[in-house]
Amino acid sequence: MKRKILVLISAFAAFIFIIAVLLYNGIIWFNNPSSGKYPVRGVDVSHHQGMIDWEVLSQQGIDFAFIKATEGSSFRDSRFEYNWENARKTHLKVRAYHFYSFESSGVTQAQNFISVVPVEKDMLPPVIDFEFYGNVEKNPPEMEKALQILDDIISALEDHYGMRPIIYATPRAYKLYLEGAYEDYPIWIRDVFRKPDWLTRGWTFWQYSNRKVLKGYEGRERFIDMNVFNGTQADFEKFIEESRLDRP
Repeated sequence: MKRKILVLISAFAAFIFIIAVLLYNGIIWFNNPSSGKYPVRGVDVSHHQGMIDWEVLSQQGIDFAFIKATEGSSFRDSRFEYNWENARKTHLKVRAYHFYSFESSGVTQAQNFISVVPVEKDMLPPVIDFEFYGNVEKNPPEMEKALQILDDIISALEDHYGMRPIIYATPRAYKLYLEGAYEDYPIWIRDVFRKPDWLTRGWTFWQYSNRKVLKGYEGRERFIDMNVFNGTQADFEKFIEESRLDRP
């Protein structure tokens, strides 16, 4: 009897190990949203994907791409200009994102982004990536200060681009700072474990996996983030149009 229990425990441990390996290598995912329900799909990239062949990448069932441009008040992604120029040569709808810093002025963060990302027609709205990092993960800053920085970035980006920015957030950052606020702004939620129906409001984009492997890039990061838009292709085009603050 004891031997049987040990065999069962070993088999179960081996099963868990295999599942963990498959998840880690992006062979299976927790989420697999239906392409029928969510036909509009896209990626987000940074210098971690290295040299991207946008013609190859764009032909793998994706419709949009968010490209990292800046972080904080001074960091600029080394691959942004190349990615921006070449992604726009494809059919993809493109826009840049800024990685929010809890430690510097919202005004200077917006200036950093604006100095890098041009104003273009028919583009997706700019994105503010609002999530924890480093020591901030363990010691979340005081809400009033964090949201004042976010308000300043939003205000500057709206004035410059004439579009309502998208706010990207992880579940923890959303629940601590954004829940019940910014409801006029599109939310792009990261949740690689479950569908974001737990949100107290509707979502616009959902990052459902960070373990996809596609062709067309050669960086140190072999995986690429996958996202869906919450609607049809017609809804997607309407969303872009309605994001403009100066529309008739």
